[in-house]
Amino acid sequence: MKLALFSSKPYDEKYFNRENKFNHEITFFSTRLNEQTLSLAKGYTAVCVFVNDKIDRAMIATLAKNGTQFIALRCAGFNNIDFEACKEFGIIVCRVPAYSPYAVAEHTAALMLTLNRRITRAYNRVKEGNFSLDGLLGFDIHGKTIGIIGTGQIGECFANIMNGFGTRLLFVDPFESSKCQSMGEYTDLDTLFKESDIISLHCPLRPETHHLINDASIAKMKNKVMILNTSRGALIDTHALIRGLKQSQLGSVGLDVYEEEAELFFEDCSDTIIQDDTFMRLTTFPNVIITGHQAFFTSTALSNIAETTLQNLDDLEFERLCLNLVE
Repeated sequence: MKLALFSSKPYDEKYFNRENKFNHEITFFSTRLNEQTLSLAKGYTAVCVFVNDKIDRAMIATLAKNGTQFIALRCAGFNNIDFEACKEFGIIVCRVPAYSPYAVAEHTAALMLTLNRRITRAYNRVKEGNFSLDGLLGFDIHGKTIGIIGTGQIGECFANIMNGFGTRLLFVDPFESSKCQSMGEYTDLDTLFKESDIISLHCPLRPETHHLINDASIAKMKNKVMILNTSRGALIDTHALIRGLKQSQLGSVGLDVYEEEAELFFEDCSDTIIQDDTFMRLTTFPNVIITGHQAFFTSTALSNIAETTLQNLDDLEFERLCLNLVE
């Protein structure tokens, strides 16, 4: 199959070439797939896209006209694609639902511990010969209440990690996990907001979850609550988050995603003036840590992403059952 892979980085090329036992003909494009680069996909049976490639109805119509039959997402989420338009124009969409839930869950735990124990500040102090402990006070995770919104594979893995810390676990998800039930209890959002010391987001971005964290929900939370988001940026209203930080309602925030990340993340912007004033305001808070959508970024995950994506396309090419269709 002729495959055009967009938003490609050197590590994508390495792992996709290594896992390409199917002998797909892959062309790697470093650019994102958008209206300006759509012509590059002409003649390719499939296009492979990532989280910040936004594909609307007009683009899907053009892709179909130019011979594209399949869109392969090398990620779990599919909110960046007009799926109804894909059905209308006969384009089949597949994804990678579980590349490594452990990678994302472990990164979430790393953000939590770094925030709580002020690791970044402590590291910088010691490098400068400053061994003072003032301003580095944390709290025991043991015994705290952890609210987990979304108990799919990643949320379940994070719950298992937090269970090992000896915490009380609260969950919100319309589909309850028996494993999570054995570790904690399912409840409603208001109870989770009210009782949690740490809230971690692991749910997909849908209309009903857009800006799930907002002024109203923050007002229901415990004073000095910690919020973690390694799922999708638009689950959080960033302006509400900043207000909560300025008013000291929020104790700390760890983000691996940001609702306007498309122009920033996965690129080297160190030699440019970043124009996103909201993002830059977030970086000024000493109790905020932001990583650039790297929670998934382990060798295990990259291998699984490449292998599953290529297997999906092989199944579709030879009309076998593909287990990872977006339907």
